Amino acid sequence: MDFTLSEEQRQLQERAYRFAVEKLGPLSKKYDQEEKFTREVVRMACEAGLVGCFIPKQYGGPGYGSLEVALAMEQVCRIDMGLGMAAMGAATFGSENIVFFGTEEQKRKYLPRLVKGELLSAGAYTEPDSGTDVVSGRTTAIRQGDEYVVNGSKIFITNGTVCDYMITFCITSPEAENRYRRHSLVLIEADRKGITKQKIAGKMGIRATDTAEISFKDVHVPRENLIGQEGMGFYHVMHFFDVTRTMVAAQGVGVSQGALDRTVKYVQEKNFKAKPLSTYQRVQFLLAEMATKIELIRNITYKAAWKVDRGEIDPKLNAMAKYISGEMAVWVCDMAVRLHGEYGYQADSDIQRSYRDAKILEIYEGAKEAEKLTIARRLF
Repeated sequence: MDFTLSEEQRQLQERAYRFAVEKLGPLSKKYDQEEKFTREVVRMACEAGLVGCFIPKQYGGPGYGSLEVALAMEQVCRIDMGLGMAAMGAATFGSENIVFFGTEEQKRKYLPRLVKGELLSAGAYTEPDSGTDVVSGRTTAIRQGDEYVVNGSKIFITNGTVCDYMITFCITSPEAENRYRRHSLVLIEADRKGITKQKIAGKMGIRATDTAEISFKDVHVPRENLIGQEGMGFYHVMHFFDVTRTMVAAQGVGVSQGALDRTVKYVQEKNFKAKPLSTYQRVQFLLAEMATKIELIRNITYKAAWKVDRGEIDPKLNAMAKYISGEMAVWVCDMAVRLHGEYGYQADSDIQRSYRDAKILEIYEGAKEAEKLTIARRLF
């Protein structure tokens, strides 16, 4: 096994980290406090070549694989997970389905404009009563002639109030006996009549991202907006999550590494009883545990992403990476707050923000309990 990164991959890491330090770092506190999302951040990320990393070259993207996406995501989240996700991940979220399942016309219509920052997308999957149980979603898209008429609601949708379109999980075949063949993915432009958007404020973390509740009332959408095959929406979404879980796992690696970076610096500068904190064995042991656990989740994340790029998608391994990365990120950030003491508990501390941001990793893109189910079922 060769763990050496290519020169292109190392350059991508460096570019992503430099972008995060120079562009995201100065904005992180302000956007967190104001719960502010701005397209300016996406525009800057586009200029750095970090938006739409997964989009093939023939559609204007860099054509990176899942490993490269993970490498870059780790570096931006190392500085700020909320802004990093808003700039690099959320800007195109859901549009992976166009790459995987879209028609050639759909790919040429939407993908190049994502890379340029002219469009923002969203993945509208979660509903108030169906959370992790995606197949229980009730939003319908019923065919009427050459259109679908959409009714229902979605919640906790990233980019919900700022996106230009959303890839929406809808029931298109309510009569199907197999409940896994009732849904489809439909691209719905955000400015269509009958759509109501409500921003969700007061989130614990990733406050620089836009999150919304969306309602559809008799929204008319042309049938050519179907993404993939009708009745295959559940399988399309599962494939989407199997791939993108490596990106979410990389967020956990990044926020953890950022917390460790800040803590190592702090304990060398802060004195206790006239000696730097870094000289105390208990502090050294905690730092050693933090560094070891970060390296463990980094390696499982890289391996999962590497296998995706080889066409060997392993849902069990990807679930392992996402589950343990989120859990370890929360633990590492908790230790970082402890080592910072009262200073880490202050509102203007980067460490407390990392701790708040990390918690979402145990919840979104499938709660860690759902990841454990995925792992256990494949053991049998």
